[in-house]
Amino acid sequence: MIFAVISLSAIGVTAAVILFFVAQKFKVIEDPKIDEVDEALPGANCGGCGYAGCRAFAEGIVKAESLDGFNCPVGGNDVMADVAKLMGLEVEEKEPMIAVLRCFGSVANTPPKVKYEGPATCGFAHGLYSGEGGCPYGCLGLGDCAVSCDFDALYMDEKTGLPVVVADKCVACGACVKACPRNIFELRAKGKKDRRIHVTCVNKEKGAPAKKNCSVACIGCGKCVKVCPFDAITLKNSLAYIDYEKCKLCRKCVVVCPTNAIHEINFPPRKPKPEKKIEVPKKPTPEPAKLKETVVAESKENN
Repeated sequence: MIFAVISLSAIGVTAAVILFFVAQKFKVIEDPKIDEVDEALPGANCGGCGYAGCRAFAEGIVKAESLDGFNCPVGGNDVMADVAKLMGLEVEEKEPMIAVLRCFGSVANTPPKVKYEGPATCGFAHGLYSGEGGCPYGCLGLGDCAVSCDFDALYMDEKTGLPVVVADKCVACGACVKACPRNIFELRAKGKKDRRIHVTCVNKEKGAPAKKNCSVACIGCGKCVKVCPFDAITLKNSLAYIDYEKCKLCRKCVVVCPTNAIHEINFPPRKPKPEKKIEVPKKPTPEPAKLKETVVAESKENN
């Protein structure tokens, strides 16, 4: 009995010594800056930076010893400025981004043709049918995007059947972009004074089929492309797209769009055009001398 106890104790001590030396041999010394950078980050772990979490993001920055290609969408420019100070680096300020819904196929604009009965997820429904309104590219309205948002920046509007982005809460993490099986979400610059212009349609069908399923679909007429003075609009696969980096928010494209597929956000109301007054030409007033002659001539005739 005593021999067994001594043998097991000896084996345990020997294993502990071996494990100690192995741990010392292969231990990884972590840069203390990783902890400092990690503490400066918001700790949202949303994945919007392209890494699995804030810790992985911090490790990537410290290992790269550069901030090129790194951005924390939740913390924004303020957090990245703090990280730059810790790293002794400089960082360029980036324009704030926001998630934008590129579909306006509401219940009113896309009347339901069928009724879906099945699992209430866009991912499942996308593999089964085109949608209740018939548009194979439009929003399915089952809310995968709202479920994916960790910041309560998305909710489903019961009246329209479309998701709504809450601008004050959106951090442009991109979770909704990944969650949507139809790619109708896009991250775009917030714009000056939070004003934006974009095409609210992703339908690549030609004009007639697209308009048949949705009254506000882009029909690829090209009028917006022709009127844009900044070459910010391109037309591909019967679908217009506005490049926010080139767009100067002149709003000319909004006016000429025949289907109202281009939306302007946070702009002041347009001033009504003044009505043209029709001027009635006035009869020339006779000169005093000629007026007297006319009166005299009339009096003579009466006599």
